Amino acid sequence: MRTQIDRPAWRTLLGYVRPQRRTVLFGGTLVLLGGLAAAAQPLAAKALVDRLGTGGAITGLLVLLVGLALAGAAIAMIGDYLLERAAESVVLVARKRLTRRLLSLRVPAVQRTEPGDLLSRFTSDTTLLREVCTSALVGLVTGAVTSVVMVVMMGVMDPVLLGVTLAVLAVVGALAGAGMPMIEKASRAAQTAVGETGARMERVLGAFRTVKSAGAEAREIAAIDRGAEDAWRAGLRSARWESLVHGSNTLAIQAAFLAVLGIGGARVATGAISLSTLVAFLLFLFYLNEPIGQLLHAGSRLQIGLAAVRRLSEVDEMQAEPAGDPQPCAVGQDAARLEFSGVRFSYGPELPEVLRGVSVDVPASGLTAFVGPSGAGKSTLFALIERFYEPTAGRILLDGRDLAEWDLADLRAGIGYVEQDAPLLSGTLRDNLVYGRPWAGDEEIRDALAQTRLDTLVERLPDGLDTQVGHRGTFLSGGERQRVALARALIRRPRLLLLDEITSQLDAANEMAIRDVVTAAAKTMTVLVVAHRLSTVTSADRIVVLDNGIVRAAGTHDELVASDPLYAGFAATQLLTGERTA
Repeated sequence: MRTQIDRPAWRTLLGYVRPQRRTVLFGGTLVLLGGLAAAAQPLAAKALVDRLGTGGAITGLLVLLVGLALAGAAIAMIGDYLLERAAESVVLVARKRLTRRLLSLRVPAVQRTEPGDLLSRFTSDTTLLREVCTSALVGLVTGAVTSVVMVVMMGVMDPVLLGVTLAVLAVVGALAGAGMPMIEKASRAAQTAVGETGARMERVLGAFRTVKSAGAEAREIAAIDRGAEDAWRAGLRSARWESLVHGSNTLAIQAAFLAVLGIGGARVATGAISLSTLVAFLLFLFYLNEPIGQLLHAGSRLQIGLAAVRRLSEVDEMQAEPAGDPQPCAVGQDAARLEFSGVRFSYGPELPEVLRGVSVDVPASGLTAFVGPSGAGKSTLFALIERFYEPTAGRILLDGRDLAEWDLADLRAGIGYVEQDAPLLSGTLRDNLVYGRPWAGDEEIRDALAQTRLDTLVERLPDGLDTQVGHRGTFLSGGERQRVALARALIRRPRLLLLDEITSQLDAANEMAIRDVVTAAAKTMTVLVVAHRLSTVTSADRIVVLDNGIVRAAGTHDELVASDPLYAGFAATQLLTGERTA
């Protein structure tokens, strides 16, 4: 079972390396040559000792030893640089790939996952690939090749001492075999804990004022501290196993050194081997520490990397939207015509239906308002039109064509959508205004600002359109954010304009201005609005009353006041509220 789980992770890991395979191969070859240069040094040392015993000249051998050391170091240094460069390229590609994947996910997939955890995968998990995809893989190969070469040379020199060495080094293999899976398990737990902690922090920063006003700082600090401690404990478990694996290498080499020194000394005394052979064998044993260390380090890094790859692969398994090329907005086309036919929808199989067979026609152009109590399914209809979600039954037709048959980019290119909380993005006011149509000209921006009464705001701002609006537009008031969101939708010049409670935070004067803008827009495009304020819907060409997921009634304001008790009750209550306010 374990092998079945690991194979996809290994394929994914090698997939990250494949674009850099030439650089990795060349850099790894240089690192291997540097290791082999080190492996040749004991042979030169043996010849030097033999030459000293015979009284011959040693200058050439000394130059050879120095040359091998310098050449090995230089070659290995160049190889290391190439591997580091390839590693950075791997991380770059991984982050670009993850960015595309994250932004292609369906809305439900993102909503089921904490944003902080996704951010952790984008930052820390991709960073872990840096060493794993290059140095660790190369270290696994070069360490193995260098170790085999040295062991063969040691066997040629003296099989008895090699047997002693291998018997002691077998301890390393046993401890490493036991520790490697534990490193992967602990590392995965640590990465998961970091993601959860990031999610908690993101939640706090996203509702910073609420946390402050509720006096919840201590509770949130305690929760984040607990998550950080979980990550710390998992990190310590991983560190303990890594220390055990790496420490066993040092202990085994030292034990082997002492055993070879004792047994080898006895063999020199009996004449079984020469002193130069023992010196060379001990040097081989000393140099063997590095390739074995490479193997163990590569093994532990690969376990950590496989844990990161599995977390990145989980994003690939999340449901994504169909691929499509973004297209320019459908400017100049006729207003859209919508038809809801028996639409049913639930946010989850275990949750009750939000829409229970909605059927309604929305004619091309004009203003259609959706009203009803909270939870009736009004905003859900807008989400289905944008195909953030898919109906569980029934169909939604745009211009007589099922939404499921539309390319998403083409569909959304013709839609302007103003969400209820009107979120803005960190950046300048100009960035937010042209976000849906980056190529919009200054004249279009000025027209939208004038229509939404934002021109006076721009005049007051220190840098005009280039003023920073802050995270989610926190430097602007709620009403200003709503008007910016509406201006952004108008600049997009859509065929279909979806407005979800766009006047909820406006004063009377600005609300009247926005109503005029919406009325004017309804002459050239299809406008759908969700509203609770009576003043927003009385001028609508058609009002659809939703209640408990079904269409209760449809008609004009006067028709519904006369025929539908629920709507008449809403109207009477809001009219009374307006009279009291006046």
